[in-house]
Amino acid sequence: MKGFRYLSDVTTLKLDPTACIGCGACTEVCPHQVFALNDRKARIADLNGCMECGACMLNCPTQAIRLKPGVGCASYIIKAWLNGKKVSFDNKANCC
Repeated sequence: MKGFRYLSDVTTLKLDPTACIGCGACTEVCPHQVFALNDRKARIADLNGCMECGACMLNCPTQAIRLKPGVGCASYIIKAWLNGKKVSFDNKANCC
């Protein structure tokens, strides 16, 4: 789902490529096509497309995927407030 974004660089999504067995479950369940298979291993192809739903983590048989579902936007807002920055959402980034 290219072009769909919440906020850039706030997702908590992490992939441990050494734990990945290349089953492709993450590519099948991700609603925004964040993952791709390359040389029989998953890779994050579109990190900023992640909406932190948790489907990939819940379906990974080896626990190679980690994330904290739904915290990326909230984390961004809290960090901005704590650092005295203005929280802004432009047309390219829709949060929550």
